[in-house]
Amino acid sequence: MPQKKKGALQTVQRDTDDIRRRVDVLTQDVSGLDVEERTETTQRCLDLQNTVTETLKKLQQLTKADESTPIGNYEQRKHDELERLRTLQDRLRALRLQLQPQDKGVGPSSDGEQESMGEEEEESQEDEEDEDCEEEDDDDAAVDLVAGDAGRGRGPAEETPPSYVALGAFTGDEEGDLTVQKGDVLTVLQKNEDGWWFAQDPKGNRGLVPQNYLQMISPHEQDKQSEDEESDEEEYARNDPSDVQPGTSSNWGSSQKAVAEMDATDVLSAMGAIPPGFRASTLSRLLEEGTSYKASHYIQPKLSQSELCFKDLHLDPNTGKVHVYSSLVCLTLTLWSCRLIPPPGVGLQVLSRHVRLCAFNGTQVLSNIHTVRATHSPKTWSFSPRVQLVHTQSQDTFENTCSQIYVSGVLPSLLDGDCFFRCDSDSPGLGILFELGITYIRNSTGEKGDLSCGWAFLRLFDDNGTLIPPRTHELTLHGGTPYEREANIDATSNKRGTNTGVLQQMLMSRKQPKLVVKLKSPNTRTREQLNLLPDTMVGCLSTLPLITLYRQLLADTLLLDRVTMQNADLICSPVLATFPKVLDQPDLMDAFKSWVETLNSLKRSDKKDIRVLKESFESVFLSSVFPLLFLAEMPAPLWAHEDTETQRARLIYNPTQKITMETMTSSNHTHQAFNVSQVTYDLLDSAWR
Repeated sequence: MPQKKKGALQTVQRDTDDIRRRVDVLTQDVSGLDVEERTETTQRCLDLQNTVTETLKKLQQLTKADESTPIGNYEQRKHDELERLRTLQDRLRALRLQLQPQDKGVGPSSDGEQESMGEEEEESQEDEEDEDCEEEDDDDAAVDLVAGDAGRGRGPAEETPPSYVALGAFTGDEEGDLTVQKGDVLTVLQKNEDGWWFAQDPKGNRGLVPQNYLQMISPHEQDKQSEDEESDEEEYARNDPSDVQPGTSSNWGSSQKAVAEMDATDVLSAMGAIPPGFRASTLSRLLEEGTSYKASHYIQPKLSQSELCFKDLHLDPNTGKVHVYSSLVCLTLTLWSCRLIPPPGVGLQVLSRHVRLCAFNGTQVLSNIHTVRATHSPKTWSFSPRVQLVHTQSQDTFENTCSQIYVSGVLPSLLDGDCFFRCDSDSPGLGILFELGITYIRNSTGEKGDLSCGWAFLRLFDDNGTLIPPRTHELTLHGGTPYEREANIDATSNKRGTNTGVLQQMLMSRKQPKLVVKLKSPNTRTREQLNLLPDTMVGCLSTLPLITLYRQLLADTLLLDRVTMQNADLICSPVLATFPKVLDQPDLMDAFKSWVETLNSLKRSDKKDIRVLKESFESVFLSSVFPLLFLAEMPAPLWAHEDTETQRARLIYNPTQKITMETMTSSNHTHQAFNVSQVTYDLLDSAWR
């Protein structure tokens, strides 16, 4: 009779039984060991820890489809096995604590005087030894530390791991936790995948510390700090030698500088002011670096490899219009809502809630970064409001000052959740990256910053390379950043995997933060306009007619009006020179939407005449937007700055402040100092490669 085939879950159960028996034997062998036996037993413990970790990963990947025969109550049985393995993990962790004596091993020694003497001898020999050899020795010591080679009896100078500074005070509430104070310098002996690191403090105490409470001090910074500290100690000793305490200032100097230079997000996380998983905004940081990720950069013509012609800007000889180019991905999307986003703590005042989106292939940003500001209710972020907002708080001032215009049917571009997406990348991992963020100000210090509340990635191609169909997607938000391992943003998550039933798991899944997005296939008219844009660009759908006509003006000027294609003289055109700047300022783009009203008032024949369209475009731009751009009273745009946005809105949206030709020529009207860049287009400076 053939032997009955084992199921995948049954195989894991038998492996867990075998691991439990090996752990029981190891527990009996731990007591009464000498040094050599302790080294061998430590290696056995490490091997078992690796086996448990591999079995956990294998179990977490199992599904009902992996079973050869149906299994009743499958999820509950799988959950029970997970708890058995986690219990074995805790037992092995406790055994590891017993196998590492306090007077031996890596890291800081309990004998502070011997350790400090060893460090002084090592520093005195650095000038005489080869630096390359020292770095190789340090790398070998770090590898031995990770591999668990704790029993070879090497000196502290040979295997000094990186030091970490505690960002905040942590009080251990369970057996095996290590209590630390803010500024303590710790040595990490083992990094566990569950986020709890096994560390040792300068006094020799060992235990588990949360990963997000620690920040590494690089060896280069430690060496530089030690030199600065020696000079500071000498100077301080000359001023007040009675207060100098030898042997205690080194660690304090390192921690003091590290705490001063550490990221503000780490401070807020350690204080509990922001939920776990919140990080400094990645996309906001890219926007602050310059214009490389702004729409004003992507709208400009792209030079070919020879730099003698344009790669994405040509004229159709039959129609005289911009030549149509199709991209691999050309679609429109609507941001619907964000649900269950954890709010920040009481120490922060939120100035703006927003979503930033861009093309992303898993490793790099491939397009400009487009921002849509959200309106906030207690549990939901929403977009594209259609009714007048009621002033409830000081935050989101832009929404309140702009309510007067979208009540009449014109929605501000910054609040418009309807977007277009165009990308010509052939990367198989191409998708749309959404980063939910807040701009905040700390009540205690007045410090301003940008935080990421989570991110979601919508992959646009399936495994067969086919574009996904347009439909509504409910995307789960992930903590951390797109470049790091997934972090949890659920503040109620348990650090050690508390027992949870199937019903409780289902309820918890419904409490996960979600972003609802609807992909749509553009209609014929919209697709024609999108094909006139650069091959890669993201933006507000309501501004699409304005951008396409600017590209037509750009093509006519660069391809028809220039004397030769090699001519690179300055081109006198205020529209070409300043429209990209306006594109990066959503409130000015709203003022330019009055051209749409002019377009609707034209005759049907004039709407098809490109010459008439260009003339009306230039006329409306020069009479409405251009004067505002260089108005002396107009403050420079500042993101989420209440006073600035209020003042700009008063000048842009107030009908009594409308600038006409009479007001421009009056003596009371003031403009910024004239600069030639206001009226001239520089091809060499604008075109990109």
